[in-house]
Amino acid sequence: MATIHIVGTGLAGLSTAVSLLGQGRRLSLYEQSPHAGGRCRSFYDHTLGRHLDNGNHLMMSANRAALAYLDRIGTRDTLISHEEAAYPFVDLRSGQRWVLRPNRGPLPWWVLFPQRRVPGSRLADYWSGVRLLTAGADATVADCIPTTHPLYRSFWEPLTLAALNCGPEEAAAAPLKAVLLETFAKGASYCRPLIARDGLGDSLITPALTLLAKGGIRPFFGQRLRGLRMENQRVTGLDFGTSMETVDADDTVVLALPHSAVGALLPDQTVPEDGHVIVNAHFRLALAPEPLPLGLPFLGVVGGDAHWIFVRDDVVSVTVSGAGALAEHSPADIAARLWRDVAQALMLGDMPLPPYRIIKEKRATFVQTPANQRRRPGAATRWPNLFLAGDWTATGLPCTIEGAIRSGNTAAAAVMSGRRAGT
Repeated sequence: MATIHIVGTGLAGLSTAVSLLGQGRRLSLYEQSPHAGGRCRSFYDHTLGRHLDNGNHLMMSANRAALAYLDRIGTRDTLISHEEAAYPFVDLRSGQRWVLRPNRGPLPWWVLFPQRRVPGSRLADYWSGVRLLTAGADATVADCIPTTHPLYRSFWEPLTLAALNCGPEEAAAAPLKAVLLETFAKGASYCRPLIARDGLGDSLITPALTLLAKGGIRPFFGQRLRGLRMENQRVTGLDFGTSMETVDADDTVVLALPHSAVGALLPDQTVPEDGHVIVNAHFRLALAPEPLPLGLPFLGVVGGDAHWIFVRDDVVSVTVSGAGALAEHSPADIAARLWRDVAQALMLGDMPLPPYRIIKEKRATFVQTPANQRRRPGAATRWPNLFLAGDWTATGLPCTIEGAIRSGNTAAAAVMSGRRAGT
């Protein structure tokens, strides 16, 4: 029986494996770290005495690939799903608070009502979105939404940072347009927020490993791929340093690794360049804070260092995207700065800095500029038995959970059909 070798057990690798399960191929999974999950893993933090997610991730009801994956591994019921599409925000400079509420159906009549719009915005301001929806491949978000636009600071900048992990001045408009067309442009039923109730690991990672284990498939951990042996235009071996895994004539290989790792392994393969930082901070409070608006477990933040605040019981987590400048500071300084934002946003008064954990994802995503969008490869490569998966491949979406899972599905389909680049 032919073997499919999948290198990397982040969401892209796991979704590849789950898609190929039961397809009549033997699967071998390899992971350089001691655990699966990549940027979506959960772990126990001894300082806080709680299980934490490596980073905070928000899914949406339009994420069809993610929901299908959750159905396959049996964990859709582990998501917190709000009946209404609602996104609460606070502006730390002005003190204003609002909830963005798209309406049902594709016609955005919600912008007609001031109480549903961003404070201070006018009806005419929302027509700027049309320019984004017609943007070309070379356009940045700021090319479509000028920085002087009234909605720039309170809507477009937070949305761009959340989706693309970089500011509108360098972020490509095309992937943000794809997000809008799949979510807000279709109405409320497509943009309801979905959050893992007990953590990303419990919803996305551990159940997938359990499903694979039932099929006799368990990853080989501690296996860092150091090189590929190529002969006759095919991959014939995987070099893990202390061992060489033979790739037989009927076998295939899927590299579900970060773009930088694939670029190092395959110098002739075009991949996106550079990376942007995400900083996550976790604080454990003595008591759970007061519920957020509408009972939602998250809050968008404008006018501070924090971008999003997530609350799970007595743990408050903060995400800062495009955080290169902030990441230069010490963990203690980052914690102090973000705690000031949390205390103000959650109206905690002068509550002192609680125990915290700071996590810096130094290359969380590639820099999602128009130029780098053109460097995103498809699943197939010029080597007929070698395929790629990862949120950085040509999914059409930003580097998100949905993009990672779609890339795995695409790689699995390409493997089964035997496609390669140019065919």
